[in-house]
Amino acid sequence: MLYIFAQWLHFEGLTNLIRYQSFRSGAALLTALAIGLLIGPRFIDMLRLRQGKGQPIRADGPQSHLAKRGTPTMGGLMIVVALSIALLLWMDLNSRYVWACLVVTLGFGMIGFLDDYDKVTKYAHKGVSARLRLLGEFVVAGIAVALVTTDTNLYVPVFSNLYIPLGPVYYLFAAFVIVGAGNAVNLTDGLDGLAIMPVIIAAGTFAIIAYLAGRADYAHYLGIPHVPKAGELAIFCAAVMGAGLAFLWFNAPPAAVFMGDTGSLALGGTLGVIAVSVHHEIVLGVVGGLFVMEAVSVIVQVFVYKRTGKRVFRMAPIHHHFEQLGWQESTVVIRFWIVSIVLALLGLATLKVR
Repeated sequence: MLYIFAQWLHFEGLTNLIRYQSFRSGAALLTALAIGLLIGPRFIDMLRLRQGKGQPIRADGPQSHLAKRGTPTMGGLMIVVALSIALLLWMDLNSRYVWACLVVTLGFGMIGFLDDYDKVTKYAHKGVSARLRLLGEFVVAGIAVALVTTDTNLYVPVFSNLYIPLGPVYYLFAAFVIVGAGNAVNLTDGLDGLAIMPVIIAAGTFAIIAYLAGRADYAHYLGIPHVPKAGELAIFCAAVMGAGLAFLWFNAPPAAVFMGDTGSLALGGTLGVIAVSVHHEIVLGVVGGLFVMEAVSVIVQVFVYKRTGKRVFRMAPIHHHFEQLGWQESTVVIRFWIVSIVLALLGLATLKVR
């Protein structure tokens, strides 16, 4: 909105700053952070009042988690509100990337909200049926993919200009990336601060990638696909970081609120659609390797248990496995943050090793 206003003024005077994506990225981060910190306490009080018992805690999980009973969930609403306001203020609303990302953020957030609402009202873990939830996610992802896709090639990192032409299959692949990212982050959200910091790290990484992909000169130099106007996504990523940092303020141990499926699905789906938009889908698997590890641990656990009756891990997702081994919750969280930082650096390294 402010970009269109500055454009109307022909970027004269102070409004000239708004012309630069770097300035708007910083402004979006600070705006989302300020809004999140401002509305956080009232949001938490409202959720606590309306939910009563809070998020259901698994009785078969680590015993230390039983002390978290009564902690409200759906804190992802705070993230989505802060993020959306910052984006509408600072992004170029003429960009299709803005609307594609908002479709996923709000769409996945709504699906997660319905799931959280069902769990809270029934005080059960089941929530909305998996099939119905996945159907909704693929519909939302499909709309976003249709908005951003003009190139149906899958680009291979490390190698310059190496790609696999997928043709129409790319649309299904891209939708799977978005849905998979959303659910992988959702599975990671099990400990205080565990999911949100890796999301912030991944968003920061893709802010850099999006900015570089949007610049023809940098994209040519690095040998990565040039995506015109993709630099606007750096602003989106910065807003995710700001909203995430504000949420972490309240989610730091002991958490005053959980993000719930409302936040985890929205944030994961957002990372997915950004990766698809800049054609770095494989790099998302590296940068978000922690999320991949969490999702794979669940898949392996279920697959093996159904066929052999034995468990590969003491408990899945894998962060609970380490808790069962005797690691303190804070130890698991901080070590997983370190893993996320290392994976982000590896993902950035793929830009230069070509």
